[in-house]
Amino acid sequence: MYAVIKSGGKQYKVAKDDVIAVEKLPLEKGKKVNITEVLLISENGKPVVGNPLVDGASVDAEVVDQIRAKKIIVFKKKRRKNYRRKIGHKQNLTSIKITAINTKKTKTAEKKVTKSTSKTGTKTSTKAKASPVKKKTAEKKVEDKMKTATTKKKTSVKATSKGKKE
Repeated sequence: MYAVIKSGGKQYKVAKDDVIAVEKLPLEKGKKVNITEVLLISENGKPVVGNPLVDGASVDAEVVDQIRAKKIIVFKKKRRKNYRRKIGHKQNLTSIKITAINTKKTKTAEKKVTKSTSKTGTKTSTKAKASPVKKKTAEKKVEDKMKTATTKKKTSVKATSKGKKE
């Protein structure tokens, strides 16, 4: 059995008794952690994928240690300008050990689904579906149409008279 969890913006594939390093958690050594952001669970070779999370699933873990990652060197340089900067960074991490992967009980969920489908099936057959109401568009008045037609004619006449030399 394994699960895919989300912690610190990253995803980890974990199984029971795995030790992983996640982004720093504000907990002391030996404290228990319950991770509810479970994206996928695989039981007996059958994966259950969440949308985006699996309902009722959680992963129990225990804090092993607060550690620091390997040092990363950041080197900046601009040629011909005598500009050089060398900076190091060590990320704080928390090492956790997975103690258990908890899932919801599927038998009770199946019973609830069968009851709800039988009730909704009778209700939908008796009710008629309402059709969406269409809004009427406002029609322009005949006078407005006449005004716009005459202004178009005037502008076209002006354009032709300006172009000619007399």
